[in-house]
Amino acid sequence: MPRDRDEEGRARSARPRDGLGRPLPYGTEGVPRAPEGVTRTPAQTLAEAQRLLDEGMPFHAHEVFEDAWKTGPAEERDLWQGLAQLAVGLTHAARGNARGGARLLRRGADRITAPSPASQGLSYGLDVDGLARWARGLADRTEGEDRVPDASVEAPRLRPE
Repeated sequence: MPRDRDEEGRARSARPRDGLGRPLPYGTEGVPRAPEGVTRTPAQTLAEAQRLLDEGMPFHAHEVFEDAWKTGPAEERDLWQGLAQLAVGLTHAARGNARGGARLLRRGADRITAPSPASQGLSYGLDVDGLARWARGLADRTEGEDRVPDASVEAPRLRPE
């Protein structure tokens, strides 16, 4: 079967996906996907990712964070990659891959809290310490269980309200 490709010939899956990013059969109605390669401001990135997390779609929030690390300045890469790892860690935990989810949650927590001269002042109002506590706590809780029952219930708050 030929692979789906974009206008530049890069492989892109056109299959519909569910809220956790799992591929569905062609012809099935999936959830709308976030367009790839979108350049957003940090505030727009955080607002869109929070909306997706609140709706139980952490895989799609991961894609929004991925856009931020790919289109943003190099000094912000660790922050956005760490946030993407938190979102995809929640995705794996909700899909039933508790061990992989826990590993990604811890890796993301370590990345967003790692001190580096380039990352100082790049928090954009994020509760970085709270997110790291949330991620490590969820990793500890889910590691021995089958799955997170509802990703929207477990979704973190990116910024304090």
